[in-house]
Amino acid sequence: MNLLPYGPRALLAEFSTLDEVMAAATHWRVAALPGVVEIVPAARSVLVVHDDTFDAAVLTAPVDAAMATEGPLVEMPVVYDGDDLDWVAEQCHLTPAQVVELHSSAIYTCAFCGFMPGFSYLVGLPDVLHLPRRATPRTRVPAGSVAIASEFTAIYPAESPGGWHLLGTTRLPMWDDARDPAATLPPGTRVRFVPS
Repeated sequence: MNLLPYGPRALLAEFSTLDEVMAAATHWRVAALPGVVEIVPAARSVLVVHDDTFDAAVLTAPVDAAMATEGPLVEMPVVYDGDDLDWVAEQCHLTPAQVVELHSSAIYTCAFCGFMPGFSYLVGLPDVLHLPRRATPRTRVPAGSVAIASEFTAIYPAESPGGWHLLGTTRLPMWDDARDPAATLPPGTRVRFVPS
């Protein structure tokens, strides 16, 4: 881990792998470290926002993976009607029904959020479904689109451009400013996709 100052009241902890990020973010969140205001994981780093009482030495203690707790499980209803479902099946040498079965049989964990409010990067995608992003991104991806790219699956919370492969759609909103947390799938949340 490499610790870098990030303004007057934050540190950026850099890691080599996403697994290390998830373990540290979960450990620090569960440990309720004194002076820590917020923990924000990303793909290879964790932003630790703190107050004046914070002592950075607490971040250098070994991470106890046993402290990691499973987050709540959200069942996400999905209509597997995505524009790329047949293409994904062809690329993976599967039938569309097999893609749906694989995608919906896994339990995912939100590793981090990014790209836009409510866009949760979910890990746990079966290896056979790992595909690079589209060569040409779409200019318009509908809100609620369930998609895959690389080792992740995600749901587009709002209409936007995007380069992921679309497998289906959900009506469950991914972001609500009136809720705390506003994200439906904050880091640590587990997700199961349910064909509907």
